Amino acid sequence: MISNQEGKMDHNYALIMAGGSGTRFWPLSRGQKPKQFLDITGGKPLIAQVFDRIRNFIDVDRIYVIAGNSHKKAILEALPSMNPGNLILEPAARNTAPAIGLATVMIHAKDPDAVMAVMPSDHHIGDNEAFSNVMKAAFKAAGDAVIVTLGITPSRPETGYGYIRKGGSIGKVGVFEIFGVDAFVEKPDRARAVDYVMSGRYLWNSGMFFFRVREMMREIETHLPVVFEGLQKIIDPANRNKFTEMLETVFEKMPNISIDYGIMEKVKGIRVIPASIAWSDVGSWASLPEVCETDGRGNVIIGDVVLIDSDNCVIESKAQIITAVGLHSTAVIVTGDSVLVCPLDRTQDVKKIVAELEKKGREDLL
Repeated sequence: MISNQEGKMDHNYALIMAGGSGTRFWPLSRGQKPKQFLDITGGKPLIAQVFDRIRNFIDVDRIYVIAGNSHKKAILEALPSMNPGNLILEPAARNTAPAIGLATVMIHAKDPDAVMAVMPSDHHIGDNEAFSNVMKAAFKAAGDAVIVTLGITPSRPETGYGYIRKGGSIGKVGVFEIFGVDAFVEKPDRARAVDYVMSGRYLWNSGMFFFRVREMMREIETHLPVVFEGLQKIIDPANRNKFTEMLETVFEKMPNISIDYGIMEKVKGIRVIPASIAWSDVGSWASLPEVCETDGRGNVIIGDVVLIDSDNCVIESKAQIITAVGLHSTAVIVTGDSVLVCPLDRTQDVKKIVAELEKKGREDLL
C-alpha cells in the first residue's frame, strides 16, 4: 500500500539503535558522547547520516530511536527533525533483545500491521541510492511474515565482522535475489575468513533486519518468554497512567541478552538479501581509511598534523599540532586531555584501555 506522501509505505517503520558505547573510538568517544554522535566521516554525526538515509523513503513520524536516558539531549541535538515522541529511553542497559522488543510492542500497539527495520546508529553507507533500493526490497520481503536480514557481499577476508552463511535461493524481489540462512557465524580468524570469502557462500552480518511486528512478538514469546511477559506488563492498557514507572520497574529486571543469540540464531526460515553496497560498521580507528579521504600515502589526516615519510596512518588532533616522522600503519589520536598511540592492527583492543581506566577510577577520561 502506497501513501500519498512522496510514495512512502504506509506501514513501514524504522528503529535506530543508539545505545552503543563506542569504546574502540576512545579517546574521542566518551560516555556522554559515544561514536554515534561523532562526526567521524565528515559532515554530520553518524546517527544523523543514518536518520537522513532512512527518511528518504520512510516518513519521519515512523522513525524511532532507542537509547539510554543519558543520551536524550545528544539525540535531540543530532536529530532536530525527528519526532521527540518517537524517542524511546531505556531505564537500564539490557542489550538488544529487550530494546528491540520494547520498540516492537510499542509500534505494534500503534499499528499492528507495521513492518519494522532495525538499523545500527553508527554505520557508514557510501551509496545512498543503492542502499535505498535494497531497503525497499527487504521491506517487501519482510511483508511475507518472515524475518529478513541484509548481508553485505564481502570485499575482503575481514576478521572484525560476523558472517551469515547463505542457504539456497528462494526467489527474487525485483532485481534482488533472496536466500535462506543456514547459520549466523561469529567473527572468524584470518584463515577461516579467507575460506569464507573464497567459498562465495558467506556474507558480512550487517546487523540490519526487517520483520512484521506481530511476527517478532510471536518469536519473542516463543524464545524469550520472560522478556515477553515483561513487555506485556509495560504496555498493558491498565498501566497506561503508570507507563514510566512500569518501564523502570520491569525493564531493569529483564535478562541481558542480544537479539542475535535470543532470536536470530533460533528462528527458522530467516532470509537474507545480499547487498553489494559500500558499507562499514566504522568499528575502530583502523576503519577510517575505508570511509575518509586519504592522502597520497594512504594516511587519514584530521586536524593540525604534519607527517614526514609516513604511510597508512590515522592521525587526528583535537588539540595541539601532531608531528611525526617515519610512522607506518599507526593511529595517533590527540584530544584536550588524552593521547592514544596504537598500531592499526590493534585498534580493536582500544576497548581494553577503557576497561583499564575504569578499573583505575579515571571517570574524568571516560
